Amino acid sequence: MLAKIIRLLVWGAVFFLPEHKRIAIDRRLRGREEFRKLQKSDCVIVSYGKSGRTWLRVMLSRFYQLKHGLPDNSLIAFDNLQAKNRDIPLIFFSHDNYLKDFTGNADSKKDYYQKKVVLLVRDPRDVAVSQYFQWKHRMHPWKKRLNKYPAHDSDISEYEFAMDQNVGLPKIVEFLNLWADEAGKIDQLLVVRYEDMRKDTAGVLGQILDFIGSPASAVSTSPGSSAAAACPVTSRRATSQAPLSVSSRSSSSTVQPHERAKPSAALVGWPSLS
Repeated sequence: MLAKIIRLLVWGAVFFLPEHKRIAIDRRLRGREEFRKLQKSDCVIVSYGKSGRTWLRVMLSRFYQLKHGLPDNSLIAFDNLQAKNRDIPLIFFSHDNYLKDFTGNADSKKDYYQKKVVLLVRDPRDVAVSQYFQWKHRMHPWKKRLNKYPAHDSDISEYEFAMDQNVGLPKIVEFLNLWADEAGKIDQLLVVRYEDMRKDTAGVLGQILDFIGSPASAVSTSPGSSAAAACPVTSRRATSQAPLSVSSRSSSSTVQPHERAKPSAALVGWPSLS
């Protein structure tokens, strides 16, 4: 809340500047707030927008609600649940969008090297389609300008959006490529496929909790228990893909140099988009 107030105050002071300068200032302020949360966090969950982050956030929140007897409306924002129970880790959810505007690390994931990272990924084709409908029906006009989306009143097709260099498949693939290149430098990295979360929700959620440091094994996973009860949430926009187990950087997620142009195949086992 404080960060948002600061942004609004700064915005009021620079409203007369050209838009490109206002965008640069806004992105830097957002990046500074992301950096602050990243430094404080016990674990960061990174995903490209429309990859299942909200679904995962709700399930993790439900797990902690049940495990620690919190109100049903207690959803992870950042440190709000830990304020109620110190045993709950600080989990930072990020789309890895603005951090580089503050740290300058645009060509690496150096900011994450020493952190515990869950990388949530989804088939880029599905991400592009979901992004299109987010842009068309729900996205704020300023957010569109801030992130180089097509103009607010543009009349473009799903295909044109998906092929857009700034927001479509090229951008999504670039995001995955950089994470694939940098995966081996991150001390603790867990790669989770959205499609696997759909296929085996309880199993994948359990692995994420173990990795975070809130082992589901510490709670009974029988029907009606905390770990099992956190899982019935479903997504209506899912598509089935070939299964691949949740993996760490030391297992099947290792990326070979010749595969880096095909992150969907190299990082998480999807068919090549080339």
